[in-house]
Amino acid sequence: MQLQIVSPEAQLFSGEVESITLPGTSGSFQILNNHAPIVSTLVEGRVKIQGNITLDKANKDKFIQEGEYTYLDIHSGAVELSENKVILLTD
Repeated sequence: MQLQIVSPEAQLFSGEVESITLPGTSGSFQILNNHAPIVSTLVEGRVKIQGNITLDKANKDKFIQEGEYTYLDIHSGAVELSENKVILLTD
């Protein structure tokens, strides 16, 4: 599935991933390929991205990479999924 992560300053990431786990308002949840459409608000926590992704040098310091997992700490945000495209808006 396609993931796009956008902050007020810049686009942090855009590319293919296997799954993403997010800190939702009602608890943590995971999005996999072919997941039903969803829109959700997010709270402070850690986003977990599964897949071998390549980060831009300009934004690499915002992420933590450990093997096939990449992590991003967020303060709040929103996520929308439609037709295997995830858009994560975060600050």
